[in-house]
Amino acid sequence: MALTGRAALIAALGSLPVGIWEPGWTGILAVNAPLAVACACDFALAAPVRRLGLTRSGDTSVRLGDTADVTLTVTNPSRRPLRARLRDAWPPSSWQPGTETTASRHRLTVPPGERRRVTTRLSPTRRGDRQADRVTIRSYGPLGLFSRQGTHKAPWTVRVLPPFTSRKHLPSKLARLRELDGRTSVLTRGEGTEFDSLREYVPGDDTRSIDWRATARQTTVAVRTWRPERDRHILLVLDTGRTSAGRVGDAPRLDASMDAALLLAALASRAGDRVDLLAYDRKVRALVQGRTAGDVLPALVNAMATLEPELVETDARGLTATALRTSPRRSLIVLLTTLDAAPIEEGLLPVLSQLTQRHTVLLASVADPHIREMAKARGQVDAVYEAAAAAQAQSERHRTAEQLRRHGVTVVDATPDDLAPTLADAYLALKAAGRL
Repeated sequence: MALTGRAALIAALGSLPVGIWEPGWTGILAVNAPLAVACACDFALAAPVRRLGLTRSGDTSVRLGDTADVTLTVTNPSRRPLRARLRDAWPPSSWQPGTETTASRHRLTVPPGERRRVTTRLSPTRRGDRQADRVTIRSYGPLGLFSRQGTHKAPWTVRVLPPFTSRKHLPSKLARLRELDGRTSVLTRGEGTEFDSLREYVPGDDTRSIDWRATARQTTVAVRTWRPERDRHILLVLDTGRTSAGRVGDAPRLDASMDAALLLAALASRAGDRVDLLAYDRKVRALVQGRTAGDVLPALVNAMATLEPELVETDARGLTATALRTSPRRSLIVLLTTLDAAPIEEGLLPVLSQLTQRHTVLLASVADPHIREMAKARGQVDAVYEAAAAAQAQSERHRTAEQLRRHGVTVVDATPDDLAPTLADAYLALKAAGRL
């Protein structure tokens, strides 16, 4: 079999005579002199690694599920060409399983005094900040027999944002909002509405809406039309305690709560309402306040990116006090938390009246779709036991929800896929009823 390239060169050098070196008392070491000389020359001709200049550019944020490109510019200030292999190290969660080897390793050649760019494509699997580790460069000589190796620090951070998968529901919810918010005036009654215009009385209209002063000035009966009030305040409260760490499907409950909060924030900001965010367990994990309609969604997404469930019991009393300080005037407080009996009965219910006497409270919880599937199981003995356990769990959730409703709380209990649109519908229903 014929040999080519570096293998042929090594074979040729290896067939030459061998020299002997006697290093005193330590023994005898046999060295192939031509091969040693070739390696030494190859090492000497390899571009130095320590003097290389490295800078980064590219994406600084990416939504979970998308890809981010980070460009590394390598500058070779030496007089020798750089022939190198490069490894751009990032945390393991920066890539999909099995893709790290191909995505992080690059070959490049940089002529003397020039620069070249290589691009590392990240495909993160978790939210949060992903920070570049070290860049390892192995510089080869022209024969490829010997190399120099060194590492460089090239700091860069890519923030992995929540995916906001529920944004697909936003157009339909906005269409319902347009029917409600006064582009076509609708007659509504109740607290939390503001005057829109006058029109002629139509049989069936509520007589309490008749404007007698306007009627006295004209020959027909005039009624007032109302539209939902704008500039209402909404406080989204994310419970980041231990119950938010429970996994439903492939993701923690906290992720589904975030997705629902983002859809509600997008909808409410379009409706002219002000939206704030509070993430809390035993202390404030995130707080977003006072953002304009155009800035609120990016601010919420950025604040949620680094949130992780904390394995501690949520302090309901502290959460309530913080929510009251954050919302001193009448607001809609949306609690994204659990419907498990123990945390509600022992934690939230004793302090719930502090919220409901001043604010409208809506509680949204993530239900496990597997429980529903278990409740339908029949046939074998194991399946019947599973169905009984699921029925008991559902009964406890329903009982807890009824307790909350008796305290004036609107409750939304839905699976991860349905939570966001169901919560948005509940918000629109409250708005239509004039309860905001």
